[in-house]
Amino acid sequence: MSQGIPNAELNPTLVRGLAFVAALGGLLFGYDTAVISGAVGAIDHNFIDPRGLSETSAASLSGWAISCALLGCVIGAALAGPMSQKLGRRGGLLVSAILFMLSAAGSAYPEFGFLWIGGDGPEALTAFILYRILGGVGIGVASMLSPLYIAEIAPPKQRGQLVTYQQVAIVVGMTLVYFVNWFIASQGDDQWVLSTGWRYMLLSAALPAVLFFALLMLVPETPRWLVMKGRMDEARNVLSRLTNETEARVVLKEIDESLRERTGKLFAFGALVVFVGIMLSIFQQFIGINAVLYYAPLMFQNMGASTDSALLQTIIVGVANIVFTLVALVTVDRWGRKPLLILGGAVMAVSMLTLGFLFNSHNVGTAALIAVVAYIAGFALSWGPVVWVLLAEIFPNAIKGKAMALAVAMQWIANLFVSWSFKVLDGNSTLNAMFNHGFAYWIYGVMSILAALFVWRFVPETKGHSLEAIQHLWTQKPEDLAGSAASKTSTANAL
Repeated sequence: MSQGIPNAELNPTLVRGLAFVAALGGLLFGYDTAVISGAVGAIDHNFIDPRGLSETSAASLSGWAISCALLGCVIGAALAGPMSQKLGRRGGLLVSAILFMLSAAGSAYPEFGFLWIGGDGPEALTAFILYRILGGVGIGVASMLSPLYIAEIAPPKQRGQLVTYQQVAIVVGMTLVYFVNWFIASQGDDQWVLSTGWRYMLLSAALPAVLFFALLMLVPETPRWLVMKGRMDEARNVLSRLTNETEARVVLKEIDESLRERTGKLFAFGALVVFVGIMLSIFQQFIGINAVLYYAPLMFQNMGASTDSALLQTIIVGVANIVFTLVALVTVDRWGRKPLLILGGAVMAVSMLTLGFLFNSHNVGTAALIAVVAYIAGFALSWGPVVWVLLAEIFPNAIKGKAMALAVAMQWIANLFVSWSFKVLDGNSTLNAMFNHGFAYWIYGVMSILAALFVWRFVPETKGHSLEAIQHLWTQKPEDLAGSAASKTSTANAL
């Protein structure tokens, strides 16, 4: 096994540049997910209200129009695996950029139709939904392939930090779009926003999508995919640009051997590695993060805040998300993956259990806001970025595409379930009579405890290991897996 590439021999500018380009997929992920927030009123005004539906039917149709992109995310994540195998990591990201562009233009002007499906006025809603689902497919593809691309071109000592770029880009994209929506809305009155402004909001996503596509045309495919396809000379050329010719040959041999060890069947390395990846994805959602992010204004209104105050407090949550994601950027390769996940789980558990008790005791206010910010901080420095790091690195090369696609698809399904179930739990009059909106937060607190325990028992430490060395962690006996990896000193610092 290679003893590693000395830092002086790396091309850090190129490595960080490639990671930055791939991370733009995360920015589009965050941007496209959040851009719909500025168009909610216009969707109801233009597509829902003219139908004259009952209150329940109108609310259901509106909710579906706003959240339908999540269905596309599940589809995109499922397609990303075979797409990454056939087209490559870069090729799949190019497809996602095209989908973002089509979705931005189509959802802004759905009257032009979706293939043969079209209509004017309220009848354009079907095309609008299909374009939003198309954008969701782009999100699903990018959510898997952006961290995968970064992990496959990054040196082990910096891999955690570089993959965290994607999570930073996600939260920056979410925050950026709030300012873009505000700027567009300020160009006219409320009626102008309902008639025209909302189109510019949705269309604005095309700008970063075009930039993403253009920059992807300038970056190479990952060496591991090139080796997988037998394109050894191209892989050697990419590795030589990242390091030097001598080390490139050594790393190329290691990659080739790792791909030859076993077949590419999903359970070729046992069920445990696949199980760990899936459960990391599910726990990342079951701890409640998207219920908090999606419904933060509602949560603060339940605390008694006015609409304006609730929006202000939501901005505070967004700022905390960015700040503590940056903390993860500088700690993930120093402290390791496991310590951060366990620490984050503990912080989130205390925060959510405290918030539930504050709601239950009708004692909300500054203490409740502090609990929410602490929860966001715990997530942002751990389960937000670190899960993406682990998903990009724990799966052996031979099964990485299939296994990561399955794990990310399960993450989006869990996201959809949590987002839906929060409204059910928080709107249940019986539960509210007993717990005053606090019940859901207790559930998220318990899930945070279970998530930390799961990491402690089943997840190996991967800090400093090459992707090829990580593969060998899964050949150990399951009962030895959790503890042995943390005590190992990695000697593999190759790409």
